Amino acid sequence: MTAEPDIRSAGSMSAEEALGAATQASTAAERLTALAAHPDVRVRSAVARHPNTPPHTLGLLAERFPAEVLGNPALTLLRLARPHLLSEFPDVGVAALAALPEAPNWVIDAALRHESVNAVLAVARRPGLDEARVRMLAESGLWQVREVAAARTDLPAELLGKLASDDDYDVRKAVALREDVPAGLLEGLARDSHSMVRAHVARRLDLPLALILRLADDSDADVLSVLARRMDLPPQVRQTLMHSPESSVRAATLQAWAVPEAWLRRAEHDPDPEVRAALARRPHLPPDTLLALAQDEAETVRRALLERDDLPEEAVTLLARAPEQDIRLHVASALSLPPGTLDVLTHDKDAAVRTVLAVRPDLSAGQLKRLTEDEHPEVRRAAALSPQLDAAALAHLSADANPGVRRAAALHPALGDDVLRRLADDPDAGVRLSLTSRPDLPGEVRARLSADPETVVAQAAQAGPPVAEHLLRP
Repeated sequence: MTAEPDIRSAGSMSAEEALGAATQASTAAERLTALAAHPDVRVRSAVARHPNTPPHTLGLLAERFPAEVLGNPALTLLRLARPHLLSEFPDVGVAALAALPEAPNWVIDAALRHESVNAVLAVARRPGLDEARVRMLAESGLWQVREVAAARTDLPAELLGKLASDDDYDVRKAVALREDVPAGLLEGLARDSHSMVRAHVARRLDLPLALILRLADDSDADVLSVLARRMDLPPQVRQTLMHSPESSVRAATLQAWAVPEAWLRRAEHDPDPEVRAALARRPHLPPDTLLALAQDEAETVRRALLERDDLPEEAVTLLARAPEQDIRLHVASALSLPPGTLDVLTHDKDAAVRTVLAVRPDLSAGQLKRLTEDEHPEVRRAAALSPQLDAAALAHLSADANPGVRRAAALHPALGDDVLRRLADDPDAGVRLSLTSRPDLPGEVRARLSADPETVVAQAAQAGPPVAEHLLRP
């Protein structure tokens, strides 16, 4: 007598049951196809290795489990029955197979002939290809493939010259970044019709001085901006770029390794905020410059300052008064703030800023008291979580008119037993429910809550506090 087959869907099987089916030699193809959709990765991996798995399913699994599919014992027979097996696989699966270091030649060649660019690119990125395959890649009709081929170190010299004049500028860009570009080809690329190619030439560390001078006369702002960031420019070229009519070029000069002090002062008063923002990002600026930038009228300049950790206290306080709410929120969330800035933020017009501030550990007693009495309940609720609250502030918040504030106060570890007993009679069931999670709840209070008229509260009190909880610490 044979056992009845398990006709349950793969999704309804436990991981262990599905894994057992996926590794059983007699499992049928239809069953394996269903198991290929199981959420457990071990099950899908086993299906990819199973010799009964049909080709279509192997193709779907190849992207995630290429090594398992390649090692499937039935793959050799499948290839004999289906000479163009990989052409039936999704392109991402073929690409994953071709990217394996151990991929055999038949996989590489099938990917190379595949109609999808993803599959061919997987071959193009492989090291150690023979010259015939490299030539096929360099002469591909897909520009993305020629672009990758143009960066290969094993590209034959005559093909490098051909790709340097390719119809697609992305291919020519790839050639421009090669370390071994002959001088003649590099000069041609410096005159390329596309500005992005010339900009890539301008990035080269070994760019000859003659080409630096030629590119300095370029009319394109992108090319000049790349050039302006170089540390090896002749002084006159740098001076010319600093006075460029293009703001992006002037901003780029401020990203150079060394910049004359006089230029920093000039940039501080540049009419374009893009230049002033570039200055705001430059390291090691003097305090007076940072203070001036913190008062800048342009939002982009103020935002650039937020990336710094060396702002003087007065500049931080100025940003705390910025008109943009998110800038003030950013300041309120900083790790450390001077007392004057904290005082400004406790009076912020936006409740969201004051809420973020309320849980800071560096508030003074007066600042924290102000927030516990805030007109907005969200702020008071946040203040109720502060570990610095004294008994008077806790008593005040535990009697707040808003139930949400009282619920937060009910969780505070410093609450006295008298307050706990009072909250056990709170008219809001949510407050009483909060109390039940406390491990330090007096026995008589827990007993009273265990008989609470609200079933959820009574059940939580009877169950006791959770064994362990991970709390966010203000």
